[in-house]
Amino acid sequence: MRYILFERLEGRDSAPALGRIATGASEIEVFDLPAVEAARGVLALIDREHAGDPAPLSGERVMIDAVRPLAPVPRPARNIFCVGKNYFDHAEEFAGSGFDSSAAQGAVPKAPIVFSKLPECVTPFDAPIPVDADITTAIDYEAELAVIIGKGGRGIAKAEALGHVWGYTIVNDVTARDLQGKHSQWLIGKSQDGFCPMGPVALAADAFDLETARIRCWVNDELRQDATMQQLIFDIPTLIETISRGITLMPGDVIATGTPAGVGIGFKPPKYLAPGDSVRIEVDGIGVLENPVVAYRAAENAA
Repeated sequence: MRYILFERLEGRDSAPALGRIATGASEIEVFDLPAVEAARGVLALIDREHAGDPAPLSGERVMIDAVRPLAPVPRPARNIFCVGKNYFDHAEEFAGSGFDSSAAQGAVPKAPIVFSKLPECVTPFDAPIPVDADITTAIDYEAELAVIIGKGGRGIAKAEALGHVWGYTIVNDVTARDLQGKHSQWLIGKSQDGFCPMGPVALAADAFDLETARIRCWVNDELRQDATMQQLIFDIPTLIETISRGITLMPGDVIATGTPAGVGIGFKPPKYLAPGDSVRIEVDGIGVLENPVVAYRAAENAA
């Protein structure tokens, strides 16, 4: 089952609604939730499940092509946990890019590299990725599978970790490479406004096949990234075990699991994003996340 937070196309100011989409269906079954609760996206469903009060369906059905998707976790309660250098080929390309402050320790990390993105940088399907030339001239894309935690905990064992996953979505870990290098850390270069497109839906954990799912990214019509989850250096259970060792994971936390080879800095010369570009990410079973790249002032007007 896929879950979607959406606005109806007939009015930009219409209240967000939350629904579910059965596999292969073209209609959304809408949940009967107050607008304020629905606006929290799948966080509202997770909280209700923990309270033993699952959200009821309203009986209303809406055609998928009549809605505008919003990010399924529009405002994470905390920073998004992110993982660097977590695909073998990307670890090699990043180590040779000149932006990797950990390269002296070897291309492939010995333990997960965990950093974060601010919750305010989350943005939905089709929202502009802003290019502010006064701040950065080296904006890169990173296609990633994101985990949504359903059951919190501290000291979660690897063998039990997938039982704590509520579902999955797609994120684009947009990065200002020049800021990443200038500050010798990753928060500023990865948390600029609009730097975390997410969506278009969240897929229930039991409907996602980690063994076979592929992740792909196109910039305009050029396929740049193509990998399977089997190419992760540290798998999802390992990431959950690592992060929860001393940090209590909470329901609704989001973990972005890393990006495959093919990012802009992997090319010689680098292929950075520019206004007029479009970034399209597809993950099997979840769908397609696509966002235009727009000059900053134009992006403000489009938002």
